[in-house]
Amino acid sequence: MPTDQALKLAQEADLDLVEIAPQGKPPVCKLMDYGKFKYENAQKAREARRNQTNVIIKEMKLRPKIDAHDYETKKGHVVRFLRAGDKVKITIMFRGREQHRPELGFRLLQRLAEDVSELGFVESSPKQDGRNMIMVLGPHKKKADAKVDMKAEKETRAAERAALEAEERAERDAAHAAGPVAQKKERGRSENLDPEIEA
Repeated sequence: MPTDQALKLAQEADLDLVEIAPQGKPPVCKLMDYGKFKYENAQKAREARRNQTNVIIKEMKLRPKIDAHDYETKKGHVVRFLRAGDKVKITIMFRGREQHRPELGFRLLQRLAEDVSELGFVESSPKQDGRNMIMVLGPHKKKADAKVDMKAEKETRAAERAALEAEERAERDAAHAAGPVAQKKERGRSENLDPEIEA
């Protein structure tokens, strides 16, 4: 159909003439309400973004000669990240002569992977990257499942805290109802001062 006839048809129907396939011979066009079409596409894109999960990679840096307490602290952070459903990139930073002993970093990464094996798995095995050695841990739970679990855990903690506060309040009220509280002793001058020193 010639373009002018198609435009005339579109005007009569109060619609837009939209080119669908410009590469075709002849180009393919369609009569449609273009505003409605754009709106529906935007809604579909928004829905797709809502259902899409954002994978966040957290990073934890360690040294090969890390102290036991520092290791436990860093491991605690890794556990927290994995519980939240995030991936964790573990980086071992080598300095000076430590670069000639990569087995130290490898053993440390293996130990960390074993310590958090119930929460995550080794997604990419340890590999040397210049002065650093890198390993990525992935969580067993998906982000959405982890969020649901964390929310339930938070609610149970809040309920336990409220019950404990109510119990303490009941004990205070019972003690208050039992009788008058002993009056505080009037404080005078401190007894441990030298009597010869005048105030």
